[in-house]
Amino acid sequence: MPLILAIALAASPTVAQMKWERRVLIVSAPTADDPSLAEQRRVLAAWKSSAAARDLTVVEIVGDTVRGAGDPAAALRRKYRLPATFTAILIGKDGGEKLRSAKPFPAATLEATIDAMPMRKAGQR
Repeated sequence: MPLILAIALAASPTVAQMKWERRVLIVSAPTADDPSLAEQRRVLAAWKSSAAARDLTVVEIVGDTVRGAGDPAAALRRKYRLPATFTAILIGKDGGEKLRSAKPFPAATLEATIDAMPMRKAGQR
């Protein structure tokens, strides 16, 4: 792993450090070739600018690898009670779990849920 990449990965904030600053979408899959993971990635790629406008950080846990946060995979799996199958969880800025699904979230569901959150409404004023 190049040193710059290692430093960038090490500098990622933990999910707890993102509280009050970011909404977090945790996407967990057992393997990189999981079809639900591929579908969630497609949805998020098409929705990228909307996610950024909504202060959303995507944290992927695939096997023992975490992208988007500095937490170890085992700690996130324990904290959020993640099964060994695909799971997506939307965490609000308050740190609370807002949505959980065993299937990929459609962009419309994420958008409607986030837009209904009190902190999102306050930020739009």
